[in-house]
Amino acid sequence: MDNGQGALLPDPGLRMSLEAVLLVADEPVPAGVLADVTRQPAADVTAALHELAAAYTAERRGFDLREVAGGWRLYTRDECAGVVERFVGDSQEIRLTQAALETLAVVAYRQPVSRARVSAVRGVNCDGVMRTLMLRGLVEEAGTEGETGATLFRTTGYFLERLGLAQLSDLPDLAQFLPDDLDEELDPAHDPAT
Repeated sequence: MDNGQGALLPDPGLRMSLEAVLLVADEPVPAGVLADVTRQPAADVTAALHELAAAYTAERRGFDLREVAGGWRLYTRDECAGVVERFVGDSQEIRLTQAALETLAVVAYRQPVSRARVSAVRGVNCDGVMRTLMLRGLVEEAGTEGETGATLFRTTGYFLERLGLAQLSDLPDLAQFLPDDLDEELDPAHDPAT
């Protein structure tokens, strides 16, 4: 490792290097990227990540290491949420409105989906809410619909990260909580034209 003045320094241990990179990462880092930057075999990096995660849990550290949204990231432990919230201050976190949460749910369960389809499911125009969700990085464009040319939307990796999910299939099944007509609307296999 170069110290910035041309002299080589010994590489720190793999676990130490992973911790250092993960500490400065502002989004989940894939194991392959960590293998590249540490110049270690991917299998060794993956094993070390699992060891670190287990060690943090066993030691009851104030943080843990989670695999979410296709990568690894350090998070504060759930039991410390109250202390962290007091430190950060509730006023600094901007919460989503009920309309934004409903719109986000429709996109998450129907993606890729057009604005018109989201509006039809919700029963109200969702253009402004969709813009807000895009600005917050929770929703992104996902191409166009073949027949109508309408822009399609999907959730982002940041959405998965904020929910602590590794993949979309980890979303809970909503069928038991929905009326039959809305359950059909959120079912990706449901074709409204039939």
